[in-house]
Formats: sequence, structure tokens, C-alpha cells
Amino acid sequence: MTRQLFARSVLAIALLASAPLCAQQHDDDAYASIAQLQQRMDAGNLSSKALTQDFLDRIQHTDRSGPNLRAVLETNPDALQIAGTLDKKRRKTRGPLYGIPVLLKDNIDTGDRERTTAGSLALAGAPASRDATVVAKLRKAGAVILGKTNLSEWASFRSNHSSSGWSGMGGQTKNPYALDRNPCGSSAGSGAAVAAGLATVAIGTETDGSIICPASMNGIVGIKPTLGLVSRAGIVPISHNQDTAGPMARDVADAAALLSVIAGSDPHDPATVEADKHATDYTKFLDPNGLKGKRIGVARELAGNEPNADRVLDAAIATMKAQGAIIVDPVQLPHLSELGAPEMTVLLYDFKHDINAYLATRTGLAAHTLADLIAFDTAHAAQEMPWFGQELFEQAEAKGPLTDQAYLDALAKAKRLAGPEGIDAALESQHLDALLAPSWGPAFMTDLVLGDHIVSGDPTIGGASQPAAMAGYPSITVPAGWAHGLPVGIVLFGAKWSEPTLISIAYGYEQHTHAWQPPKFLDTVGGKPVAPR
Repeated sequence: MTRQLFARSVLAIALLASAPLCAQQHDDDAYASIAQLQQRMDAGNLSSKALTQDFLDRIQHTDRSGPNLRAVLETNPDALQIAGTLDKKRRKTRGPLYGIPVLLKDNIDTGDRERTTAGSLALAGAPASRDATVVAKLRKAGAVILGKTNLSEWASFRSNHSSSGWSGMGGQTKNPYALDRNPCGSSAGSGAAVAAGLATVAIGTETDGSIICPASMNGIVGIKPTLGLVSRAGIVPISHNQDTAGPMARDVADAAALLSVIAGSDPHDPATVEADKHATDYTKFLDPNGLKGKRIGVARELAGNEPNADRVLDAAIATMKAQGAIIVDPVQLPHLSELGAPEMTVLLYDFKHDINAYLATRTGLAAHTLADLIAFDTAHAAQEMPWFGQELFEQAEAKGPLTDQAYLDALAKAKRLAGPEGIDAALESQHLDALLAPSWGPAFMTDLVLGDHIVSGDPTIGGASQPAAMAGYPSITVPAGWAHGLPVGIVLFGAKWSEPTLISIAYGYEQHTHAWQPPKFLDTVGGKPVAPR
């Protein structure tokens, strides 16, 4: 090579490297972990305000134009000011979330200028008067509340025929891996936003599957905590017997850090009375050898519905065995086919009671009771019910008080079959640390006309999230593999308060697979990328 040609080559390489440097840095920050971002901020190479601005720009270019994910309903108008103030007060002694932007599912109250709507136009009035306890904990830890995410309206509890990720407030959320695919729900926006690098972490909520499914189908980590570990005060409810908030993140470490901040007792939520005895710094359990010696049972009855999910599950089992886990395959999980009926009875009764109680805490809204919500939807059917109805609302409204014997019997049966005679019995039968199943299959096509196309086998058996959701026990989903460019996850669940064990297993698995990959925003599976604007 001549000197002249060498010089031209060096110049070309330099220009090629320098041209996208800023964009590459923004991508690096968008997909960076909490620990990586803290290192950059400690070194003076990044500020919380700059990071927040990067995310706001990314939301504008990716969520509201370009791929048009519709994952974020609104951004916090005070986010930049908050981040700037945190930068000025930054000290060496601070928690891991200090200065980190966090998105919240839009059924979580914030006592600021952001609205809390649960995706419904009926709640699009005055903002909540105070922060939910989860939000107060995040602010105390120095997190930046970046905005509110879209969701399945009313957390998927308005109709059995809805499309996950659709709301009257935000329209249809898209899956960033293939835009015509569904993000699942109800924490659709939280899952899609974290996967797309619109925030470092997000908070979702789950009654049954609403963290686990969107985390899995968007290729991220989601933790559904033990019922009562995280306060529900200030969160739009479905059921006080199954609801919980939980972390959604791109890796187990970030999810554990987020859980560490939001866990704990709260006098405003009686279910959390024991939380302080169990809440801890969950990052202590991030053991790369967390699989070694763990006894893990495979709940095969929750598999066999989708071949890609089964293939990924079998590959995960092989990895776990290679890292020293003791796999018991299969393990019977009793009563699976008996869970659906009592669960629905409980949810219908609880929703009427709980939503009326929640609405009583809000002012400046168009609705104050479930009956008002039904009337609102009927009056605004063109906006609220263009694709599906509100039969679950109507069924709930027809239920009586929580003293009805039908309710009490269903609740007792649901808890007994899912917990002591279900998960507990399965764990004790083989002295297991956790149970394992596919989270879900790859994302299905979005279909506003017919609703969700969730692949299932035995129609009497719910998804893999159902046993832990009904028992009030913890579960965690982790990215595990791919099917035609779509992410597929596995779910681990166990006994009450077993978050440390599940996090250790999940982290040990993650460190030997590193299955997560950033989305390409393809227009369809195998299609072309839709570039951000």
C-alpha cells in the first residue's frame, strides 16, 4: 500500500468512525445497564440530565414517529428539571437508581402534572393528588420519573376479546422486534419501551400475566413479586388478592436493583405487613454460579403448546444442567385445570369493590364508580369501544359484596389449589427450589378485530403465569432464545418470599446465555427495518 493510499484509508476510517459517534453513544446509553450508566456519570462522561434528554429524544423519534411504537402515553414535563437538580446534588454515597430515568405503567399514580388514566378516557381528567407508594420510593432513591407507558386499557379487564396493548388513550402498542406483532399485556408499553431503549427500566403491574407475558414477548426480564412485597397503594386495581407492581428491565441485575427500591411495608396497604421482614438488597443474590446445586422442576403441563417455546425450554434445561442444576423433569403441578373458574369469580368481585374504592380517592374525573365507567364507555363508544366491548365490566357490576358466600368459597378454593395444594405441593414432592416452564411462545400478530391469538393447549389450563399469580407467589421471566427473530422466554416460579432464590437462578442462567439482543424495528418478521426519524 502506498503512503498516499494509506493516508486516504486512514482518513476514510476516521470519517466513518466519527460520523455516527454521537448516535452510537446515544444507543450505548439507551441500552446500557444501570451499573454502566452510573460508571459513566461518576466519571463525568454523562449526566442524568443528558441521559434524560437522550431518552426524550428517542421517544420522539422512535415512539411517536418512525416505528411509531406508541409505548409511551406521555412524558413528564418536569423530568429534565428533576434530572438537573439530581446532577447538582450527586454524591459518591447514593443508591444505584440515582439519576436513572424510569417509566411507569399508566395505572400508577403520580402526584405531579402527569395523568393516571389506566388507558381510559374516563380518567383523563385531573392528575392524582399524590404519588403511589412505589413512586414515592423511586423518587426517594433519586430516580427520574420519565413518563407513563401505554397499556391494555384497564389492565386487560374490560373485555375477553381485546387486543393487548390497545387503549383509548394511546391506541395500539407495537412490538419493537416486528411492528405487526403484539407486545402482549397488560404492561405492554413498559415492556416495549424497555426493549426499544426508551428507558433503562420500567415498572409494570400484574394480576395474572401482565408482567410475565409482555416481558417475555419483548425479550426482557420481568419480576412478578410475592403478593405484599410491593405496595399497591395508589395503583389502579383489579384485585387486591392478585395485584402487584414489579420491575421490567433488560437484565436480571437491573430488575433486582429496581425491586430492592420498591419493596417494603406500607401502612396504606395491609397486605404488605410482612414485607419489611423479607425486603432486602436483591442484588446480593446476583450469583453467576446461581444454578449450581439448585433443584429445578419442569412443569411440562405448562409446555407443549408451541414448538418454538418448547425448543427454547429444552435448550434452557440443557444449559442449566451444564451449570450444575439438578433438573427434575417432569414435575406434576396439581389442579391446573381447576384454577380458571375460581380465579375469574374472585377477579370479578374484587374489581367492583376495588375500583370503586380507588375512584373514591380521585377528584376531577368523569367517573366515580364502576357503574359510571360503564355509562362513560357507552356514551363514548366510538372512542372507547371501536374494537371490543365491556362485558367484564358488566359482569363485575352485577356481583354482590365481598361477603357473598360464592365469593368467599371461590377465594378459598383459588388460594388453596394454587398455593398449598399446587405450587407448594409440587416443590415439596421433589424438594425443589423452583419450577420452570416456557413464559409464552413468540409474539402473535396484532388483531384488533378478533383480539389476542394466544397459543394454548388444554383450554382449561391458563398460561404459565396463572399458578403463581393466583397463589400470590413470585415469578421471573428471562430471555432464553429466538424464533424467527422474535424473543422467547422462560419463567421460574417458587414459594412465597422466594425472590432471592429465583433471582439467583435467573442470573446464573442469564450469565451463561446472554440471550438478549436489541430490536431491529422490522415491519414484519423477516421484513425491513423502520428507521427512527
